[in-house]
Amino acid sequence: MRLIELFSRSATALNVKAANKAELIDRLVDLQFTHGNITDKDAYTEAIFAREEEYSTYVGNGIVVPHAKTNVVTAPSLAVARTAERIQYNPDDDEKSDLFFMIAAPMNGSLHVDMLARLMNLLAEEDFVEKLRSAKTEEEFLDMLDKAEQEHFGSESFTEQEAAARGSAVGGYRILAVTACPTGIAHTYMAATNLEKAGTEMGLPTKVETNGSGGAKNILTAEEIARCDGIIVAADKNVEMARFDGKPVVITRVADGIHKPKELIQTILDGKAPIYHSAEGASASAASAGDSVGSAFYKHLMNGVSHMLPFVVGGGIMIALAFLLDDYSIDPSNFGTNTPLAAFFKTVGGEAFGFMLPVLAGFIAMSMADRPGLAVGFTGGALAVSGVSFTSIFGDAPAVSGGFLAALLAGFVSGFVVSWLKKTTEKLPQALDGIRPMLIYPLGGIFIVGVVMCAVNPVMGALNTGLSNLLNSMGGSSKLLLGAVVGGMMSIDMGGPFNKASYAFGIAALSNGNYDIMAAVMVGGMVPPIAIAISTTFFPKKWTAEERNNGFVNYIMGLCFISEGAIPYAAADPGRVIPSCIAGSAVSGALSMLFGCTLMAPHGGIFVFPTVGNPIMYIVALLIGSAVGAAILTALKKDR
Repeated sequence: MRLIELFSRSATALNVKAANKAELIDRLVDLQFTHGNITDKDAYTEAIFAREEEYSTYVGNGIVVPHAKTNVVTAPSLAVARTAERIQYNPDDDEKSDLFFMIAAPMNGSLHVDMLARLMNLLAEEDFVEKLRSAKTEEEFLDMLDKAEQEHFGSESFTEQEAAARGSAVGGYRILAVTACPTGIAHTYMAATNLEKAGTEMGLPTKVETNGSGGAKNILTAEEIARCDGIIVAADKNVEMARFDGKPVVITRVADGIHKPKELIQTILDGKAPIYHSAEGASASAASAGDSVGSAFYKHLMNGVSHMLPFVVGGGIMIALAFLLDDYSIDPSNFGTNTPLAAFFKTVGGEAFGFMLPVLAGFIAMSMADRPGLAVGFTGGALAVSGVSFTSIFGDAPAVSGGFLAALLAGFVSGFVVSWLKKTTEKLPQALDGIRPMLIYPLGGIFIVGVVMCAVNPVMGALNTGLSNLLNSMGGSSKLLLGAVVGGMMSIDMGGPFNKASYAFGIAALSNGNYDIMAAVMVGGMVPPIAIAISTTFFPKKWTAEERNNGFVNYIMGLCFISEGAIPYAAADPGRVIPSCIAGSAVSGALSMLFGCTLMAPHGGIFVFPTVGNPIMYIVALLIGSAVGAAILTALKKDR
């Protein structure tokens, strides 16, 4: 079946008069109905409008391609209308339109995807589109389409194209993908969903492995990897890459998996994906050779943060519960361990929390230098925590912990040192290869990083102490400004670098005993989903049906401190959603500081509110910030 076979003279109309989108769709449905393949005209019309609700079918250059796949269509068909005067199809379209192609597709099969792809190929030629606009009759219009199709595709039919797109019955998946974000909560699964959906729409069976917080799921098999056309790695942390050796691999950020899934798949189809080669001893990182320094730094840092978080969250919440369960009046100086139950929570939580910085440094180093970097990074992180220095070892100077900043430095130094050792020992005799990872890397790495940390720890300790004193001395407007900044940063990219930077700052302050910053950070991160949920609930005319239906879920995600619930809305309308959320989060962060709220648990949302200092006013801060964000967003949004 060729494209032209799906048109007909009776389903083609030129110089159509229509004042708006609704009138135009009604006319196109009438044209489609002449094919005799639609059993329920009203149901088909409803399916067309439902598809329009998802996102616009306007494709640019004055062309719109409304389409629907529904069980009231018995066979695929196309209808076309060219309006006498251009109309504004959607309020947000950048220009008015005059060429409208409507696709009717049955539920079985994905032929409509092939129709759409072929039609888009033809309509991408501006000269050809102008010829269609100049056609005098319906016959001339269809003849132009027929000739253009033959020039572009020859005699190839949809049946052949569909078979090629899906592969043989035993061919398996055409496209494979791996998604991973630092926290493994939201971005990982959103990217996986969008890639699978894009693959389905493009007629390409797609399987996605998710490297989430619960471990790898839907793992790609060796047989699937061998048979696929290519692999997409959308990740902001390490994934196992050696298995993809010799295959075309697109390596990118997890955000691109959410926002550009079709573009990534098309890169593989166009043969533009580079062949991946796994070098022995090379890092299994998703970072590519083309990464910028900033991008590589972020990926290594996030690998450390993602492995650190379980220790921070589990240990931090247990410590917070210890204070909640203890009796302050027994011994104020020993608060947190006065009662046996509190002492249990404090001791266990403290042990878990104590691993935070060594784990951070260890997995930063592992991201840079693979497994040999782990032991060296752990050691560097432990030295950063202890604050040991040459003056404390050989003299009487006290050890001063460098805290979070020193652990960051230790992680990157360790990764660099081990990578350097790998490179400098490459030319050793092959007989010594076995002792390189077992002796040279750990011994040489730990020695060098030990020397470095003992030398820099006094400086890092002074810097950490100075930062802690500065935060403790802040008051009044300075503290309000700090709360507004860290709260607002949580909404800039909903789980991206700014969000993670603010969260890391909160954790660093938490480790130094500054609990008010963590409170401002968490309340700022809770605002975006809740603000959007409020707007979708109380101002439904501003949102599509799908956005309204998903709004309630955002209440839950916001209360659980999962900022990523706002991402689909921000991606669809960043100019309005992101500034509104930033404003609401900044207000909540500032109010949290104003009310003197504190938080010892670095995660948990509403479930850790009992551990918050001044919990009633903390809730007030959350409600006010969410209301501000919702009000600004609603004012900026247009009626849908």
